[in-house]
Amino acid sequence: MEISSLIEYFNTFLPLTEEETAELEKRVKPKTVKRRQFILSSGDVCKYYSFIMEGCFKMYKVDENAKEHNLHFAVENQWITDIGSFHSEQPSQLYIEAIEPSRILQISKQDLIYFYEHSIKFNRIFRVIVENEFVLLQNRLLQTISTSAEQRYLEFIELYPNLFNRISNVQVASYLGITPEFLSNIRKKLSES
Repeated sequence: MEISSLIEYFNTFLPLTEEETAELEKRVKPKTVKRRQFILSSGDVCKYYSFIMEGCFKMYKVDENAKEHNLHFAVENQWITDIGSFHSEQPSQLYIEAIEPSRILQISKQDLIYFYEHSIKFNRIFRVIVENEFVLLQNRLLQTISTSAEQRYLEFIELYPNLFNRISNVQVASYLGITPEFLSNIRKKLSES
């Protein structure tokens, strides 16, 4: 199985031994995902942490008016999961959908617990991953309640510099909590200044 990108990713935190690499190869499951295919649907329990080897995903909620609210985008060498559903084993309110054809590696809760219990190294790596995501979420919440739409857009560009050719303006606007028309006005204003 080709998991070199995952091994390289883990090695940026703490280098893995041959035994740890072998255990990882046994426990992660590769999956090919088509564009617009879901790896999680609202109402289902999230059963995997998914590491993206190739491709792009969005995580979103659909409200009672069928409006999509994008919460998160993830690309190569990033993780995507509904952590609340994954850990509580309760149905998710979210969708995770491939924006483009993708290849992922998935780790089940049972296998993740195995790593936590049998390797201090994996326990620490996943703790750091979750802490980093929590910081990003906290910053996003602060940004949403305390900055202008233009500031949010500029910070989005900084956070996701390689995403613009991969997602639509509608998805960007949804993530920023504004309309596509307002996003166009912001872009026009910035290009004129």
